[in-house]
Amino acid sequence: MRFFNYIAHEWIPSASDRWFANLNPANTGDIIGEFPRSNAADIEQAVRTAQEAFRTWSRMPAPRRGEIIRRAGEIFIRRKDELAAIMTREMGKPIFETKGDIQEAIDTAFYSATETRRLFGYNTPSELPNKMNLSFRTPIGVCGIITAWNFPIAVPSWKIFPALAAGNTVVWKPSDDAPHSAVIFAEILEEAGVPPGVFNVVHGDAEAGAALVEHPNVRVIAFTGSTATGTQIAARCGALNKKVSLEMGGKNAVIIMGDADLDLALDGVLWGAFGTTGQRCTATSRLILHEPIYDRFLRMLVEQVQSLRIGSGLDPDIQMGPVINQRQCDKILSYIRIGQEEGARLLTGGKRLDTGELAYGYFIAPTIFTDVLPTMRIWREEIFGPVLSVAKAHSFEHALALANDSEYGLSSAIYTRSVEYAFAAMQDIEAGITYINAPTIGAEAHMPFGGVKNTGNGHREGGWTVFDIFTEWKTVYVDFSGRLQRAQIDTQSD
Repeated sequence: MRFFNYIAHEWIPSASDRWFANLNPANTGDIIGEFPRSNAADIEQAVRTAQEAFRTWSRMPAPRRGEIIRRAGEIFIRRKDELAAIMTREMGKPIFETKGDIQEAIDTAFYSATETRRLFGYNTPSELPNKMNLSFRTPIGVCGIITAWNFPIAVPSWKIFPALAAGNTVVWKPSDDAPHSAVIFAEILEEAGVPPGVFNVVHGDAEAGAALVEHPNVRVIAFTGSTATGTQIAARCGALNKKVSLEMGGKNAVIIMGDADLDLALDGVLWGAFGTTGQRCTATSRLILHEPIYDRFLRMLVEQVQSLRIGSGLDPDIQMGPVINQRQCDKILSYIRIGQEEGARLLTGGKRLDTGELAYGYFIAPTIFTDVLPTMRIWREEIFGPVLSVAKAHSFEHALALANDSEYGLSSAIYTRSVEYAFAAMQDIEAGITYINAPTIGAEAHMPFGGVKNTGNGHREGGWTVFDIFTEWKTVYVDFSGRLQRAQIDTQSD
């Protein structure tokens, strides 16, 4: 089956007449469909359409836009089971996870809808008599959205719903590893009442993404993906004087202190490290164990990891699915070899699973390395797979130093019963997100999401802060004095 781009409520073939296959990563013989490998001409058509739609959409009262977004959330509820199966089939994670992915989009839709009544500006007294100072949030124009495959509905919703709520129009280039989910997203927004041209989907690879970034009438780029790609996008947006928001990589650490509830910590590490097969920017990829509980916790962890049920995410009993594609499978296996060559101890896993039904997909055994040093590549570089690196901390201060010794700073966690440790971690861990007695994953729609260092460029998605990405500020001065007032010149006397 062939799918098309979505522009102005129409499904349109690409001008390129080139296609790519969307495969089930749990069974590569299962071809979901062919999608267009779009080019600059397709982006031009979508942006031109979005520009035209902006004139009327931006002038629609914001609460009316909110009503449409709320309806979209309700349709997501109705289609949740159907869409979860589609998502699992094309990107692999278990069905219970894809349902959570959709719930996050539902929550974001409802939150964004309510924020259309809260797009507050600031008013403040003037320094001059008979003069008022006002400020307003205003929409920017056409927003280019580029997203990854691991959360094919949730992460796009963090960008798309706030962008639409603020009065912008959207051209979305979804990942070529999860394009079918974008088709359903478009169907839902159309049914909810989003007018033609306000929301558009152009499928493709890096060629389409680059064309979207380069287009002069795309006023803002919101990107989720690798740090390498995000850095390139930032450079081009800087040269083009274009607003850009980046959500990039992570190398997230969990600290477990000697006074922690180890059963609770075990559940958190299992979910943080191996949920979504470790393919999250917030995944737990570094584990820092306080020396007194080091050996005991590792025994507990290995026992649980070796019992994880691995297979197709469409099986409701499965706990961990495949990695996304052959390229990523090869990358993860290469990092496992690197870890062994650098002298880390492979405690469990470390191989591709290729027997029985698993032979038809991209399955890698959940892997744990111990005796990992901070200089090792498996400690420092994002692997984006089911690989956990473990280090021993001799003290709380040592644990903090290990956690902060990273070029990334997205998520972090500490397990402890000590209020002193907890508050010191909140203060001193260098990350945009810190969890106390919970794993590194689990963002909520009404809170800011993002990181520091090479994780992002300072913006925050989620919550009220996302509207800083998708709005501009307009300041208005109303002078009703009836005479020329020259601001600072007339406020000071010699």
